[in-house]
Parts: sequence; structure tokens; C-alpha cells
Amino acid sequence: MIQRLLPFLTLIILFVILCFASPYFLTVTNLSSVVRQTAVINIMALGMTLVIISGGIDLSVGSILAMGGLFGTMMMQAGQPVLVGVAVGLLTGCLCGFVNGTLVTRLKINPFIVTLGTMGIIRGLTLLISNGLPVHQIPKDFSYLGEGMLLGVPFVLWLLVICALAVHVILEHTRLGRYAFAIGSNPDAAYYAGIPVNFHTVAVYSICGMLTGLAGMIEASRLMTGQPTAGQGYELQAIAAVVIGGGSLRGGEGTVLGTLVGAFIMGLLANGSDLLGISPYLQQAIIGAVIILAVTVDELRKRKTA
Repeated sequence: MIQRLLPFLTLIILFVILCFASPYFLTVTNLSSVVRQTAVINIMALGMTLVIISGGIDLSVGSILAMGGLFGTMMMQAGQPVLVGVAVGLLTGCLCGFVNGTLVTRLKINPFIVTLGTMGIIRGLTLLISNGLPVHQIPKDFSYLGEGMLLGVPFVLWLLVICALAVHVILEHTRLGRYAFAIGSNPDAAYYAGIPVNFHTVAVYSICGMLTGLAGMIEASRLMTGQPTAGQGYELQAIAAVVIGGGSLRGGEGTVLGTLVGAFIMGLLANGSDLLGISPYLQQAIIGAVIILAVTVDELRKRKTA
């Protein structure tokens, strides 16, 4: 039970420490910045939660984010409305996720290898299509997606809440969610129980891709540019958020709330490091250490219950 509550306790302790460590931390401006910065990783991590629960992993989400953001902004640059551009970004992500899921199920290859390959393919195609150049000519209204306020709250926080509720409902109240847990726990048993494993695996990867496409549009909105190099290293942060929040890389375990807590822990670590003048290189080392610690705790817990 204590191990289950560890991420929540860590978040609370980290929050309290930063309140005393920096006078600038507990300000509306800084907290709004934390929410906006963390929203992109949070939304990606929600999709990754579904994938990891089903026993998979997606290393290509950083590249998908870049392609979704690029294609969406290219549509706006071509004169299409903002909503059309956002829809294109989401569909691009969904299609990439669909391809990942199809390759995993049809080729019967480890998802780590498949998505490692598609990570390079998608990034390469994104750079090829854009000639390595960002998209700049974007409508000013597009900035509202990443920087706007609604009822005094950052608009991206509303989006995050909606996405979190949607994924929670999928996991707890739909057949897809129940099957994802079953597939992640024991894919062979799920198959012999009559569960359409391939179909639901593809669905999970597609949803992950679509959420990543949305994250890509938010990132593009915050930067007001479609960057073909965006999202590098984001896959590590998305996976870390799930693992820190209690998800198991063996599959069959994970929660929406845990993932959100894990993402906010990393967000506070990054923000606190910036406020305290800690090197960003050291931040990467800290995130790596936290991942190892979280996986170690998960392994020790499983050995005790085995």
C-alpha cells in the first residue's frame, strides 16, 4: 500500500520543498508555466499508459509529435482554418499509431524494435517533407490552444482534464480497457479466452498516436511554429511518467491518476531545477535515475507478492 502511495507522497514532498527553496515557485505565473510545460508530456503519457498496460511500448511518440505538429501547421499555412489544422494533426498521429499497432500485430515483432524503427522512419519523413525547415506562417488565433486562458485557468489544463477523463473511462468502463489489462497481463491467455488481441492492440496504439498528435499541436501552438525537430527525447519522459506513476513495463498495470502524478513530478523537477539554477544536463541524469528507482521498486514489489 505504501508503495502505491509513493508517487503521491513524492509529489507532495517535492512541492513543499520547492515552496521553501524558491520564492518564485508559488506564483500564479510560474504555476501556469508548469501546467503548460507539463501538459504536452502529460497528454502523450496518457496514450502511453494504454500502450504499456497492454504490454507494449512506443518509442516513436516524439517523432509522431513532430510529424503531427508539422502537418497541422502546414495545413494552416496553406490557408485552412485552425480547427482543420488541429484535426489533421490528430489524424496524422492516429495514422502513425495505427501503423505501429499493425506492424506489431502482423509482424509479431517486439514493440520495442518496431517502434524504434518507426521512430527513425517518421522523423526522417518529417525532415524530408519539411526540408528540415520549420513552418512559421500560422494564424495568430492558433496560439490560444497552447497559451490561452478559459475561466482563469490555462486552456491546456482543460484539455488535459478532458483527455484524462476519457482515458480513465476507457480503462475502467469499456471493453477495450478490460481487454488491454488482460492482454498486458497474459496475451496468450487473452487469446485463448476469445479476446481479439490484434484488433485491440492496434486500437490502443492508434489512440496513443492520436493523443500524441494533439500534444504535437499544443507544442506547435506554444512555439507558434511547426518544428520538424520537435519532441526529441519526449518518448523517454512519457514512458517515465507512466513508470513513476506505478505502471509496469511488464504490462497489466497502470492508472491515469498515477501517470498524471508521474508527469507532474518530472515537471516540478524540471521547473525547480530551472528556478534553482541546476544544469539541464543534470536534469536528464535525475530523470534517468528516477526511472531506474521506479522500476526497481516495482520489481521488488512483484517479487514479494510472487
